[in-house]
Amino acid sequence: MIPLPSAQLNRRESGIEWPLWAAVLGLMAIGAAFIFSTTGATEMARGVGWYSWTASRQVVAYLLGLGVVVAFNFVDYARIARWSLVAYWLAMALLVGVYVFGTSRHGARRWLDLGPIQFQPSELAKLTFLFALAGFLSRPASELRSPALFAKGLAMALVPFALILKQPDLGSALVFLPTTLVMMLVAGVPRRFLVKLVGGAALLVSLILVDILVAPPGWRLIQLQEYQRHRLLVYFDASFAPRDSTPEQRLRGAQLKRQMSWNVEQAMISVGSGGLTGKGWGQGTQHKLGYLPRLGAHNDFIFSVIAEEKGFLGSVVVLGLYATILFTGIKIAGEARDRLGLLLASGVVTLLFTHVFVNIGMNIKLMPVTGIPLPLLSAGGTSVICSLVAIGILQNVHLYRRRY
Repeated sequence: MIPLPSAQLNRRESGIEWPLWAAVLGLMAIGAAFIFSTTGATEMARGVGWYSWTASRQVVAYLLGLGVVVAFNFVDYARIARWSLVAYWLAMALLVGVYVFGTSRHGARRWLDLGPIQFQPSELAKLTFLFALAGFLSRPASELRSPALFAKGLAMALVPFALILKQPDLGSALVFLPTTLVMMLVAGVPRRFLVKLVGGAALLVSLILVDILVAPPGWRLIQLQEYQRHRLLVYFDASFAPRDSTPEQRLRGAQLKRQMSWNVEQAMISVGSGGLTGKGWGQGTQHKLGYLPRLGAHNDFIFSVIAEEKGFLGSVVVLGLYATILFTGIKIAGEARDRLGLLLASGVVTLLFTHVFVNIGMNIKLMPVTGIPLPLLSAGGTSVICSLVAIGILQNVHLYRRRY
């Protein structure tokens, strides 16, 4: 073997993962443009100042998030991870604080009112959980064979899961399950433990479906919010009326089903009506005429707006940008210098993939409707900043991959 020159051995590779950030900037530009498309005309007609437009606030969130990412990447992720448990329990305290000091909106208590801004602790909990679980699982693989350690790792996921589910926010709570499963799988947790975890989750889902689709109201073992039950009934195209219902009850059930399925049906119409190239930016009729919910068109159903106005090609561009981020994240995980970096990158990729899959899936009825944002596209400052920080974790793992 010919020895390499010392200069070549010490050569430092580029610190910035350019494909990752090109995709991020593309998604941010699309997000700002289509949030303005859905809200700009209405806000200008109401005389709202440009600095208070929803799109303007989104751009401010983008800038703040990028600023946090830059500062975040001056510190090695291993040093940040030393404070992971402190940050994790602080986030859990904020989730508890939501029940005491939180602001209620549309029947859910998920926000802390900080004067000019409202903060959603569940988004912060996802990030602190990633660091805490990655740090916990970074021990030698032989130690992970202990059932007690597996139970502790699972408890770290169940605490935020339960607190967020109680808000209620089923979509954000469910994100913790696949993220935990993938991180444990990557860490080398014995398969028999993971099979039990998957089996337990499947049993829980089965009980929920039996309660909703089969059991009489008085026999339900798992109590969901009524709107959550209605969304699952819509997804499975089940009857809203009891089995032995009267004609009047069947009529009321059909009317309720039509009302509860309205949003997802209109989202599918939006996606389908865009055709190949769409109706043109700002020309979407579904949100302009109020068929899409005015409070959700720029949040949960932003993908439907993009598909209507830019068609199939626009949808493919969005999916391609997300695919770039996810596959770059997988590459970064493979190049990580240690188990901690590998687990962090794997957790971020799973977290982002779950958000994208569930949100886009509910827009085309592949998944039940849940209030889960589409990263970097849905309006919402907390979601945007935390999504950028999550991607910043990937950049951090990439940046320090060679510093042994």
